[in-house]
Amino acid sequence: MHAESGFWRPRPDGSLEIVIAQSTGLAEVQKGAYNAEAKTISVESELVGNATKVRRIVRQFRLEGDGTLAYTVDMETNTQPLQKHLDARLKRVE
Repeated sequence: MHAESGFWRPRPDGSLEIVIAQSTGLAEVQKGAYNAEAKTISVESELVGNATKVRRIVRQFRLEGDGTLAYTVDMETNTQPLQKHLDARLKRVE
């Protein structure tokens, strides 16, 4: 089973830093920005630690009008260019 844990550090200027530790042993430092009006977050890896194959990870989040959280992860490896790795839509259950 895959799991991730970490910390998000948003700044008043719209910049964002994220540190993520994965259950696979991979560690990420990501930097990017959030836009509160557009309800979007875009971050890209500054560092991918303990990774023999992964070179770059890009994450995008978007809160849609119905409250659905759209989430994509793109990944680049030693053998593959940056491409879609994960695409999810999370809906709130009341």
